Amino acid sequence: MTSNPMPRRTVLGGAAALAAGFALAGCGAGGDDDGKEPRERKKGQRIQLSFWSWVPGIDKPVDLWNRKNPEVQVKLEKVSAVNGEQYAKMHAAVKAGNPPDLGQIEFPVVPSFLLDDALLDLAPLGASRYQDKFFGWQWQQSVFGKGIYAIPQASGPMGLFLRQDLFDKWEVQTPRTWDEYEAAAKAIRKKGAWIETFAPTNGNRFAGLAWQAGATWYATHGDTWIVHLDDEPTRRVADYWESLVRRKLVKTIPDRQNAWYKDLQTGAIPAWVGASWGDALLVGNAPGTKGKWRAAPLPQWKAGEQAFANWGGSTTAVFAAAHYPKDALDFAVWLNTDPESIALLIEGGYGFPSAKTGYTTAALDANKSFFGGQAYSKVFADAGAHVDTSWRWGPGVDTLYQRLGDAFTDALADGSSFRTVLTKVQGQTVADLKGKGLKVASGG
Repeated sequence: MTSNPMPRRTVLGGAAALAAGFALAGCGAGGDDDGKEPRERKKGQRIQLSFWSWVPGIDKPVDLWNRKNPEVQVKLEKVSAVNGEQYAKMHAAVKAGNPPDLGQIEFPVVPSFLLDDALLDLAPLGASRYQDKFFGWQWQQSVFGKGIYAIPQASGPMGLFLRQDLFDKWEVQTPRTWDEYEAAAKAIRKKGAWIETFAPTNGNRFAGLAWQAGATWYATHGDTWIVHLDDEPTRRVADYWESLVRRKLVKTIPDRQNAWYKDLQTGAIPAWVGASWGDALLVGNAPGTKGKWRAAPLPQWKAGEQAFANWGGSTTAVFAAAHYPKDALDFAVWLNTDPESIALLIEGGYGFPSAKTGYTTAALDANKSFFGGQAYSKVFADAGAHVDTSWRWGPGVDTLYQRLGDAFTDALADGSSFRTVLTKVQGQTVADLKGKGLKVASGG
């Protein structure tokens, strides 16, 4: 390994990024100014790597690594994933020159860290030799030009969780289309419950629903970003959920917070459009409903279609300031491919593995009894096989999610159209990216 695998301020070199049709241009705040130089560990030398993550149960595979690798110890710091707190902390650490060696970064947020020159290009370290260990579309989420900027960990193919006992009691059929979902919402509302909630601050889920509908929020033309948050598929999704909201067929409380968990336990909300990692969330927060839940495919816009999307999905990234980048890469690959590590991650409920091997779909049914004996992970495996792999993320998605949350909250308060949310956030996102020195145009 060379003493400096890559000049850190070349991360956003436009020419290299354009080679993959996914341009990132600009200059960030991190990089050479941090005062740290990468080193190659000498044989027998003991070192410690810092790792920031919020993944449930991540401490167990880290402990396993530490038992097996006395010379390379990993110090785990759990960071909060509420409202993007983990990324605010990471960006602040980058700017202050003291980021961790490794960090848990979701697929959509990787480009934002590239804008800060915060991530190390792993290609000069030979990371490409690990590519075949992972599902192709997930590996590509962190590949820009000839650079490889993270190791994929897990994805979140989307589906529908539902209380089968209540659906049966109320004689409501599992919805296969969004029209049937609306009909189910009407029937459930007559029983005094709401089918679920439209969480205004959950931009991640809204993005997944737009993805399923065929939206394309980011594209590039030459060295210019094309941003199109208010395209026709996204408008369709916005119109659909606004209609449910205005007719009071869904609640509008935030999901994954105390009031929502209470509604899950009492049956006030008997369904949730979620992702594969939602099984552990339901088990941990609605234990009294054990055996009553089932998983079903995401409703389709047209009967018989197989259109699915991803909510979440994350990577293990090495920060540009890492002292021992080769050892950090070794840990990132081990964490996400070693069968023992994967088994512990599955036990913790981290999502659907990005690795191709080292587990079985049946092993993912860690909470089978909670789902009444259903082999529920097959639902998400089938969804993952039909995710539209042409969707790519652009820079500033963490800010975009905040913008969406604020705008949807305002729309609920003042009664304005959800389409105005899209128009507003479209304009804000274009301005945000221009403010970062990028060439940007609105899609049309």
